[in-house]
Amino acid sequence: MRRLAAFACAAAALASTPALAAFPEKPIRLVVPFAPGGGTDLIARTLGAGMGQALGQQVLVDNKPGAGTLIGTDAVAKSPADGHTLVMASFAHAVNPTLQPKMPFDTDKAFTPVILVGRGPNVLVVRPESPYKTVADVIAAAKANPGKLTFASQGNGTSAHLAGEMFKNYAKVDITHVPYRGAGPAMTDLLGGQVDLFFGTAAAVAAFVDSGKLKALGVTTPQPSPALKGVPAIADTVSGFQVESWYGIYAPAGTPADVVTKLNAAARTAAQSPEFKAKVEHEGLVISAGPPAELEAYVRAEQARWARIVKENNIKAD
Repeated sequence: MRRLAAFACAAAALASTPALAAFPEKPIRLVVPFAPGGGTDLIARTLGAGMGQALGQQVLVDNKPGAGTLIGTDAVAKSPADGHTLVMASFAHAVNPTLQPKMPFDTDKAFTPVILVGRGPNVLVVRPESPYKTVADVIAAAKANPGKLTFASQGNGTSAHLAGEMFKNYAKVDITHVPYRGAGPAMTDLLGGQVDLFFGTAAAVAAFVDSGKLKALGVTTPQPSPALKGVPAIADTVSGFQVESWYGIYAPAGTPADVVTKLNAAARTAAQSPEFKAKVEHEGLVISAGPPAELEAYVRAEQARWARIVKENNIKAD
């Protein structure tokens, strides 16, 4: 009788515990903390389609822009830790703890790393009819008319914002930052002539450069990108200049390890698929797609590097 009772208790406990083997039990929400139409949105939608095939459930992109990515990221930090809500994090995730005066969560404690999808350059772009044909032209114009030139970004704390701020400091010029709620709206105003410059991610601007709607003046990585032939490094003109964009997926802290393993495997399969590579590699993205620890180590190093740069250069959120 005691054995039967013990067996019944064990069976009841198993019945009351969610079956990790069944994950995912419903569609997965992948939050993009930017408006639709930008580079992060493109990466998320392309990767999400492949992840959905691998997991047997849809991965639905949910755009939640605003507050330098904090609105969307905070929504994920406060979601159930069951693997069904994720965030596509990027550059701002590593910079916000230093740049933002008040954070709604502790970045180091609120999330579980899933995967570092890849890394790539930002690109300084202008309209084809712009009078600025080189990085040196931009510097000369900015020095002649302090504060007159404007540069767009997809929000405070993003790679486009910090690239512009670093450019100001290293080139010793004054240009005005105009933040938007995503790369899509920033691109719209750049194309429309409302702003002069954009240090956009390669994923956001490559199609416009390829079609001739924008002209690339330089990349933010120390060396030129093989995917952007003929485009020099900004560092050739502005010594020491270096900014790298990246994309990674996080789940809320406390997400079971078995679930994270499944999510990582699905994302790795999607990132290494011919479909994903065809979409992103010509835009300069170097695919990583390793274990969760790779994302954790990379972002901790980025946090330390940018904390030093932000403080040394007195960079402020607008």
